Amino acid sequence: MQMIQEKMLEALRCFLNGTQVNWKDGLSAGDWTALFKLSSQHQILPMIFEAVYSCPAFASAPPELVQTLRGQAVRLVMVQGRKTMELLQLYPRLVQQGATPAVVKGLVCRSLYPFADHRTSGDEDILIPPEQFSTCHRVFVENGMAPLAPADDLDEAGEVPYRKQNGLLYVELHKELFPSQSEAYGELNGLFDGMFDRLTTVKIDGVEVYTLSHTDHLLYLILHAFKHFLHSGFGIRQVCDIVLYAQTYGAQIDWPHVQRAYASVRADGFAAALFDIGKKHLCLDAEKACLPPDWAAPRVDGEALLQDLLDGGVFGDADMSRKHSSQITLNTVSAQKQGKQAKNSVLKTIFLPAKSLQGRYPYLKKHPYLLPVAWASRIWKYQKEVRHSSNNDAASSMEIGKRRVELLKQYNIIDK
Repeated sequence: MQMIQEKMLEALRCFLNGTQVNWKDGLSAGDWTALFKLSSQHQILPMIFEAVYSCPAFASAPPELVQTLRGQAVRLVMVQGRKTMELLQLYPRLVQQGATPAVVKGLVCRSLYPFADHRTSGDEDILIPPEQFSTCHRVFVENGMAPLAPADDLDEAGEVPYRKQNGLLYVELHKELFPSQSEAYGELNGLFDGMFDRLTTVKIDGVEVYTLSHTDHLLYLILHAFKHFLHSGFGIRQVCDIVLYAQTYGAQIDWPHVQRAYASVRADGFAAALFDIGKKHLCLDAEKACLPPDWAAPRVDGEALLQDLLDGGVFGDADMSRKHSSQITLNTVSAQKQGKQAKNSVLKTIFLPAKSLQGRYPYLKKHPYLLPVAWASRIWKYQKEVRHSSNNDAASSMEIGKRRVELLKQYNIIDK
């Protein structure tokens, strides 16, 4: 692990504990720039700035950098506060119409942090029973939320994104937790059968909101990270969410059920590695979280996973080569589920079957003969990304993909 990565983890741990670092020296102007660049890649800049701004070593940071960073951090926190306010204004109107919208991840996880709005969210995720979609859609539109998808795709789509007109709020309205058409992880939905019968509520800024039961929510947080890991990766912010959630609600979580669920989809080694990272590098107290004995002990080493997520950025999108490598890992997992040998090539990552592309191109559900149109769209997008990125080539994508397949083997997600 690089020194800057270690410093970021130390500052993050202090923030989660509600303290600040006390570095006396040892960081150059270039180091400070690198630290905050890495923090931005993981979308935790306000947390890191909060943890370091008063330490003696920060005096060595260039004044213009400090001024810029302070402005960025304040702006991010203010924007997040506005998004939260807009969501909490909208949410009761859904409930008043008889809906039971379950908020997952963002808002609920932010409430666990020492300073909630320092944990920024690009969007908010709301899960509903499919039969409530028409009601929720109507309430959204009446309150200035415009769908981004074509109108004729809304009823078929597993998730529908909305953006507030003349506002900042961006919401993804989910009818399922994972894209059911995915060969790599569509089966994960089966682990949440009956989830709407187990909903609980939490109060955030005076507003009571539905959310998943604490067992289901922790199960989902880790499997959501698992899904991104099968793509091109995930960042340290998601690990913080998991650590804080386990530490806050550990006594109410059915750990044997959680372990069985992860084992059934070969994600138990991955989950154990996340808790190993939480104990070694963040603030996880295994006893307070009531971790099972085999996860409280260092059964699985999370260092390789930690390095991968630090290198990858918040959603594994540190560079385009890494993003384009995702179909190699997804193809490998899908092939094993079908008892086939994975054939990893750049062409295969573009010319996917219609079922694998229905989430991004919903029109394929009704019109599968339009598959060549979807392929052409993917080729155009790929070429556009290549032209605008210096860190994007097929050879690099293949190399990253192969390296990450070895990680899948290390954590027993696929056979060695």
